[in-house]
Amino acid sequence: MLTAIWPSHWSRTQRSNATLVSALLLMVVVVAALGQLLALLPEPIGDHAAEFADGARTTLYLTLISGAIGLLLGVAAALARTSANVVLRTMASAYIWIIRGTPLLVQILFMYFALPVLVPGLNLPDFAAAVVALALNVGAYNAEAVRAGLNAVPRGQAEAARALGLPKSRVFLDVVFPQAFKISLPPLVSNFVALLKDSSLAYAIGVVELTNVGNRIQSATFQPVETLVTVGVTYLVLTTLVTQVTAAIEYRFDVEGRQK
Repeated sequence: MLTAIWPSHWSRTQRSNATLVSALLLMVVVVAALGQLLALLPEPIGDHAAEFADGARTTLYLTLISGAIGLLLGVAAALARTSANVVLRTMASAYIWIIRGTPLLVQILFMYFALPVLVPGLNLPDFAAAVVALALNVGAYNAEAVRAGLNAVPRGQAEAARALGLPKSRVFLDVVFPQAFKISLPPLVSNFVALLKDSSLAYAIGVVELTNVGNRIQSATFQPVETLVTVGVTYLVLTTLVTQVTAAIEYRFDVEGRQK
């Protein structure tokens, strides 16, 4: 992890900030220079370097957009799942049950092919359909992670805060949610990293992301080894960079409780 390279006398906040900025800058540089780096490789990779770079960027866009929406959906669904309102609880439970109980590939195909049939006129472009399906999918898993975090916060803390005269909204925002978020952070991070790899299923509806690019090139060149190894290594680089960003966030919130 990049936090280990900074001076030991730096505070946790300084090291986490430096790691976060460095990882984000490195990600931008790698994504921007990916085409030029791949162009140095022999055929068939060098001849299709620009296509690989475009596919990698599309994969990253899919992950970032659907991940952000999925985080908001997850928090909303978790709050609804733990609500005293029966209707909200039922709706959230049904959403989580359906999404977690069906394959992601089926969900992507449903959003692109079946949704326009059920709702005439709602023809989502391939990229938008993939974003919606991925966001709904990761949102359901995020909801369970956040719900577990909310349930892990001792009830006595909320009761003590209310006894001090804090309104319910402040009790939740200042006492309960910060602790729940810290507890939920590791599974949320894991879900986000998994989302980057799951975005490869968007190829099924024609999104020209990294896997789709690799499949097209290996079909045209009949050189699957070089092509798929390049796709795999590119995914590995992207997940490594994303992991560094998320690890910096975990380190900032002291998820492990080390306070150092």
